[in-house]
Amino acid sequence: MQIIRSIQNRIYTIRGERVLLDFDLALLYEVETRVLNQTVKRNNKRFPADFMFQLTKEEKLLLIPQIEALNNNNQSTTGMSSQFVMTYPGKRPKTALPYAFTEQGIAMLSGLLNSEKAIQMNIAIMRAFVEIRRILLEQGDIKEQLKQLQQHITEHDVQLSSIYDAIENLLDEKAAQQKWNARERIGFNRP
Repeated sequence: MQIIRSIQNRIYTIRGERVLLDFDLALLYEVETRVLNQTVKRNNKRFPADFMFQLTKEEKLLLIPQIEALNNNNQSTTGMSSQFVMTYPGKRPKTALPYAFTEQGIAMLSGLLNSEKAIQMNIAIMRAFVEIRRILLEQGDIKEQLKQLQQHITEHDVQLSSIYDAIENLLDEKAAQQKWNARERIGFNRP
C-alpha cells in the first residue's frame, strides 16, 4: 500500500490529464531516465499525443516546487527520490523537458519493458490510477450531497424567514391592539 501512495503522490494533473513524468517512471521501474526515453523513442508510433507529451518550460517551472516537496517527503519516509537530479548529475541540460505519460501511455510502456520489476510496477501504477478514479467518484458523490444540503438549507432559510415575518406581524398587531386598548379615552364618562 505504501508504494501505491508513493505512486499517487507522483501523479500530476497537466493539461487536464493525470500523468506520471519520465523521471518518476524511471525511478519506479529502476532504470535510467535516458534508457526509458530511448525505449519510447524507438517505439514512438506506440505513443500518440494522448499517451505521452513533452512538458513546456512553463509547465516544468510550475512543477519544480511540487517535485522538490515530494522528494523531500519521500527521502525522509521511503528513501526514494526523483531521478530528475540523479540520472543526469551535471549532464542533463537545463533546457531538457520531461515527458509526461498518461495512463494509456504507461500501459503501452508495460509492453516494452519486460523486466520483473517493470511488470510489478505497472500493476501498482494501474492500481494507483484506479484508486484515484475511485476517490474522485466519491468526491463527486459528496459534492452532489453538499449541493442538495445547500438547497435544503436555502429552502429552510426561506421558510424560516416567512415564519419570522409572520411572528413579527402578529407581534406588531398585538402591540397595536394593546396600544389601542391602553389609549386615554376622551368624551363623556358615565358614573
